Amino acid sequence: MKTDLAASYAWCEKVARARAKNFYYSFLLLDRERRHAMCAVYAFMRICDDLSDEPGEKTAAEFRDWRARTVAALDGNFDAHPLWPAFHDTASRYGIPHEYFHHMIDGVESDIDFQPVETYAQLERYCYRVASVVGLTVVHILGFRDPSALPLAEKCGVAFQLTNILRDVGEDAGNGRVYLPAEDRRRFGVADCDLAASGVSPALRELLRYEGERAEGLYREAMPLLDLVEPDGRPMLAAIIEIYRRLLERIRSRDYEVLRSRVALSAATKVWILARARFLKF
Repeated sequence: MKTDLAASYAWCEKVARARAKNFYYSFLLLDRERRHAMCAVYAFMRICDDLSDEPGEKTAAEFRDWRARTVAALDGNFDAHPLWPAFHDTASRYGIPHEYFHHMIDGVESDIDFQPVETYAQLERYCYRVASVVGLTVVHILGFRDPSALPLAEKCGVAFQLTNILRDVGEDAGNGRVYLPAEDRRRFGVADCDLAASGVSPALRELLRYEGERAEGLYREAMPLLDLVEPDGRPMLAAIIEIYRRLLERIRSRDYEVLRSRVALSAATKVWILARARFLKF
């Protein structure tokens, strides 16, 4: 039995409310239509990410099947999954290029068959697939007229993902995935054992500071994006950017000690950021 459009959007909103945590509340800064669209895109990404939980041949087959079902849904041919009506409606309504969704799938798949990151250019490509295409999708939902919004959304996505990589460097290394480029690790003299240590070595600290400065530079370059999206979408975008920049600031304030415990913002800080964005005048 196929799900009707209203029920599909309700299902997506339920997924976002349960899984997106504080980011779901940033969606509440949008009007109902755009909020539902954000939930539909989030639900699609959440399902993609969940497919990667158990790497193996079965997972590879599941990704091939999911990609084929995505293509069919974008063409208006739905199976019984409750996501598809809302997903198709969102992509059509906001003119979201279909290749963005393929890039999202590519990004998640690349984590399953992880390949060592040798250069920053390779890391940028990974960040584009897992984060920049999300930013590009979001600005289509928020609305923009100036095409220069697109490269700025890409920069914003790379900055977000670099922040995530800095926060999770120890956890990722423990899972066999080192995103810090090998060329940079050699430059700063960071050995594999530094990533598995209980505390950040001087060499690793300098490398993390270097990558953090890269991220901060990208945040600064991307800030004009706020003026290029439609006014009704600016509070939500401002809140998300501020949350990630505050996370980077928290990492910096701890002198890049990210191996002893996970760096995070408190719920109160996130709520304050969302409330401030709600009443911010652009």
